[in-house]
Amino acid sequence: MTNEELWQKTLDEIQCEVSTANFITWFQHTIITEQKDQNVTVGVPNAFVKEWIESKYQKPILKIVRNFIPDIRSIEFSILPKLSQKQQPLSVVKKQVPQEQQEIQELSIDRETNLNPRYSFDNFIVGSFNELAYAASQAIINNLGAVYNPFFVYGGVGLGKTHLLQAIGNEIRKNNPHTKVKYISSEKFTNEFITAVQNKETNYFKERYRAIDLLIIDDIQFISKKVQTQEEIFHTFNTLYENNKQIILSSDRPPKLIENLEERLRSRFEGGMIADISEPEYEARLAILHTKRKEKDIIITDDILEYIAASIKSNIRELEGALNLIAVRLRLQKSSLSLAEVKDILSKHIQPRKVVTAKQIINAVSKFYNTQEKFLIEKTRRKDIVKPRQIAMYLLREDFNGSYPYIGQKLGGRDHTTAIHSYEKIARDLKNNKQLQEELKQIRLNFYYNQD
Repeated sequence: MTNEELWQKTLDEIQCEVSTANFITWFQHTIITEQKDQNVTVGVPNAFVKEWIESKYQKPILKIVRNFIPDIRSIEFSILPKLSQKQQPLSVVKKQVPQEQQEIQELSIDRETNLNPRYSFDNFIVGSFNELAYAASQAIINNLGAVYNPFFVYGGVGLGKTHLLQAIGNEIRKNNPHTKVKYISSEKFTNEFITAVQNKETNYFKERYRAIDLLIIDDIQFISKKVQTQEEIFHTFNTLYENNKQIILSSDRPPKLIENLEERLRSRFEGGMIADISEPEYEARLAILHTKRKEKDIIITDDILEYIAASIKSNIRELEGALNLIAVRLRLQKSSLSLAEVKDILSKHIQPRKVVTAKQIINAVSKFYNTQEKFLIEKTRRKDIVKPRQIAMYLLREDFNGSYPYIGQKLGGRDHTTAIHSYEKIARDLKNNKQLQEELKQIRLNFYYNQD
């Protein structure tokens, strides 16, 4: 096996384990320069990459290389400055960087707007899970600053919020290139503001952001507890709004459920259009996979796409991750995959939802409603306790599959009829109570995805 073949196979394995951004950043401009005395030397472009790969990836790389050549005992790294983007041999770029990653490089992010042109409405799938947010976005594009201002989009991780927000920005710029658009995460906004304060450039910072025609802030929930950032966003918001400039915000939850958010900001966030993006239904998931298959130009059968769509229900990002995984395996073995092989591949990489315990459910409910666990167990009929207790009973039945006697016993030794009543009441209320639906969604996120 030549050095080039060995490194290509190694990179194909690495790509399954790291994000696209990490793969491009750390591995694109690397080659094997030498195999000698049971040692492999990898050439990297600079000292920064060398230090990072040595500290983070040396052991995984050695393990992968030994799968192909068991006699290899060590991996070393050497700096080859000629491995820059301009000087790297064309054959290495072509062979080491997968097609979809080359596309990402070619579609570079606009430094002025922070918009990525790969996010457009041409590849945005609309379904019942996001149709309200999509319809509002089209109205905003046609009447910037005049309707749905501010526009607040919320939903779980990987459901397409960032795609929607950036697509709006890209469409606005396409229609009118002179429109001043700025897309930024709340974390980056905070960091820029802190830097401006430290460098005594706050006036410049204020002027820059208050001269924008369309301001898009992603993941606004992260300004929670950041008092100075909230103050600055409040004044920026007011200036833009008063001048009929468009403001678009995204979060993983609606404004009323963002903790430690100033009421004056919460009020402004709720003053326009609020739209949620939920988990995509099967038909939408399948449509997304068909679109991605075409984009990536990979040959897999419809029954495989149908299996992926049926198996991965939580978010779009996981769907694309599964498709990328299969695409890598196709390139590696250079032959088609059967449905059985795909099932085997995904079974090793799809992370199952965490198993939840009764204690975790009770703890998550008490934290969400800012009460102590002991109050849920005590025999009290206080209104602020009854609702959390009933929700705990509902979740213990729905997510833990506990028996009614068990649930009653777990929450203060109550009779099983109390557990039945609580479950049925919450089940009825959920049908028409949008806020209650959102509260349960947030509680479930806490005990399924935020466990230690």
